[in-house]
Amino acid sequence: MYTYRKYNHKKDIEASRRIWREVQWLEDSSDEKLLDAFLGEGRALVADLNGSAECLVTANPGKLKYLNEELPLSVVTSVTTSRIARKQGHAKKLTAQLIAEEAEAGALVSTLGIFEQGFYDQLGYGSGSYEHWVSFDPADITIDSEIRPPLRLKNDDTKLIHQALQNRHTRHGAVTLYPKGLVEAELVWLKNGFGLGYADGSKGELTHFFWGTSKGEHGPVVIHFMAYQSIDQFVELMALVKSLGDQIRLVKMREPAGIQIQDLIRNPFRSRIVTEKSNFEHINRASAYWQTRICNLEACLEATQLNSRSLRFNLDLSDPIEKLVETEMTWRGCAGKYIVELGSSSKANEGTDKSLPTLVSDIGTFTRLWLGVRPATGLSATGNLRAPESLLSNLDEVLCLPNPHPDWDY
Repeated sequence: MYTYRKYNHKKDIEASRRIWREVQWLEDSSDEKLLDAFLGEGRALVADLNGSAECLVTANPGKLKYLNEELPLSVVTSVTTSRIARKQGHAKKLTAQLIAEEAEAGALVSTLGIFEQGFYDQLGYGSGSYEHWVSFDPADITIDSEIRPPLRLKNDDTKLIHQALQNRHTRHGAVTLYPKGLVEAELVWLKNGFGLGYADGSKGELTHFFWGTSKGEHGPVVIHFMAYQSIDQFVELMALVKSLGDQIRLVKMREPAGIQIQDLIRNPFRSRIVTEKSNFEHINRASAYWQTRICNLEACLEATQLNSRSLRFNLDLSDPIEKLVETEMTWRGCAGKYIVELGSSSKANEGTDKSLPTLVSDIGTFTRLWLGVRPATGLSATGNLRAPESLLSNLDEVLCLPNPHPDWDY
């Protein structure tokens, strides 16, 4: 008989390491501190059998940038199940309980990375925007500015790197994780890593940098983190990336929010054709590998300040998580009937106004609409969202948002 309970470090650490080894997240004993980072500053739950943990889920605190607001965020950083506990529903039920506890603790939104689309939809998550991973020859960058000698960053510069990530320039949809230990773990996880950057802060703080991993003499180099506080700093970092082109033949990086990397690449289509199917192929790959869900509808809409006219409608909202959360929890999802007003000041109140049109949606699809992943008309074709055509058109006009990007993989 399985028991769901809070993680107990003294009792559960060895079983948790075993789980992570079984899912190949730990390769040897030198990686064991990676798990400690996930468990150090956050919430963790386990499902145990005969006193031994067989499923472990963790969440860590952060913030989500929504337009000009910053909302309390819970990031589900790991969901892992041992080999003997698969296909029994423990991961789903335990994650649902974790989300409920995070919501009761004040998280307005929850987000996570996915291994496949569909599983986390059962917990009310909706898919995020496509992230573009662009591969190019750094020598083809068109920036001609001279570079300053950069600061060499190492794994033990975690404090500097964490601070730079906290202070980086962010746009709509950006996610910032608070725990420094997670940054430390990520740097250890990324084998053959190196960092280059500049410490231009008034007190010598690291202001802009990138962290990459290298494979082979000529690459590819994969840039996993890039942080900057201004566009001029971004340009300087790209000039620094270009300087690698004397030796490195391929760089892969996630396209930053608001930037189109192709604008900075010489002859992108010619290079794509010439390098097709080679080990140094120039290509732009897109994938939506993160999902998000609203945990507090009223608070999220109260923080929604749009530069638009006002729009009122009924919202008939379903939430699959309410069937999975333990009955003693106060928070049981966001299902209900609401009167919603969107505009320069927005709100959601329980109830129904028969004079208003009605939007029917599940929480995952509504989260995608609220966040700006896709417009209402598009979601009515591919998501679980229904409304009169006039309301869909009005929602397209009023919820005209920048495409959201976390700018942080988790």
